[in-house]
Amino acid sequence: MYDFAVVWEWLAFAVRWLHVITGIAWIGSSFYFVALDLGLRKVPGLPAGAHGEEWQVHGGGFYHIQKYLVAPERMPEHLVWFKWESYATWLSGFAMLCIVYYAGAEIFLIDPTVWALSVPFAILISMASLSLGWLLYDNLCKSRLAENPTFLMVLLFGILVVMAWGYTHIFTGRAALLHLGAFTATIMSANVFFVIMPNQRIVVADLKAGRSPDPKYGKIAKLRSTHNNYLTLPVLFLMLSNHYPLAFATEYNWLIASLVFLMGVTIRHYFNTIHAGGGNPTWTWPVTAAIFVAIMWLSTIGGPTETNEDQALTAFQQQFASVDGFGDVADTVRGRCSMCHAREVYWPGLIHAPKSVYLETDQDIASRAREIYLQAGRSHAMPPGNVSGMETVERQRIVDWYRTAVAG
Repeated sequence: MYDFAVVWEWLAFAVRWLHVITGIAWIGSSFYFVALDLGLRKVPGLPAGAHGEEWQVHGGGFYHIQKYLVAPERMPEHLVWFKWESYATWLSGFAMLCIVYYAGAEIFLIDPTVWALSVPFAILISMASLSLGWLLYDNLCKSRLAENPTFLMVLLFGILVVMAWGYTHIFTGRAALLHLGAFTATIMSANVFFVIMPNQRIVVADLKAGRSPDPKYGKIAKLRSTHNNYLTLPVLFLMLSNHYPLAFATEYNWLIASLVFLMGVTIRHYFNTIHAGGGNPTWTWPVTAAIFVAIMWLSTIGGPTETNEDQALTAFQQQFASVDGFGDVADTVRGRCSMCHAREVYWPGLIHAPKSVYLETDQDIASRAREIYLQAGRSHAMPPGNVSGMETVERQRIVDWYRTAVAG
């Protein structure tokens, strides 16, 4: 059973790898088509129904691309659809959510100092929030607000700010920011699955049946695609944030996450304007830099509020704390790891425990048993460069302790 931890870790790595690969494919195609769409030019001699064209060079060849707002007069025999990049990204991301945050809910999802949730209830809140977020957003887009895209985007930003605040008052800081990213990514992928692709199928079906497709379907899909374009960069930041405690584990993490969405807008506005030939809006860069400086400042306000006093151990923690040899392992971890993984870090150059992992109390160590086993027992990842001089016999004690606890 103790080897299950190794298998599970590799499974998480494989799914994370898949998520990154599919994410690159989705984001790459999304950015490409937005840039292509904005760069189209109307020139004499375009075929009937063509909106614009663009010439591109890549890989030693030239590409001549034409766009039809509705559809060409004749349906091409080979039509490429871009959809699985989105679906695979969301599915692999949800799998990661299950592997890391649902299976490890007691460590990564639930923070008793924020809200002492049961594991099933915490998972239920997580899933419900993702679904309700899409339903709220979709209904707003189907309302009259769609006629005012700018106001709709401002309203969407307000919803994201509220969700950022709400998540940080329900889950751990790490889980809160990741859930905000998942909340946004769900909207983006659902846009493709429930709106963009169905609308394209309607147009294709009308064309095959000899009917004139209604341009409204393309207009609706365009609005959703634009939203996806502006939301992409903040989602990437939020997905990476779990590696940086200054982003997720500080007092104003919800405000930091909110400002990231504004940075995403300013950055994408710059590139979208350039691609559309609308000039060079250099003002976006100092604005983006100012927002980022504000984020850095917010991360310094306040400090960790966790207590380092031992609390009553849960059944899960007791499983590891009651095993013979736990005392020796706890002494090893405190002696070799707690100089960095402390609520008040005293290792030079660090101002916050890496990934907000604390290894000071019995409860801390028992809670992180699997991570300690994998990082310091089965591998030499921790301490980094073995700066604290952890000995082979100490690593073996960690392995024996974990094996005994799991076997029992």
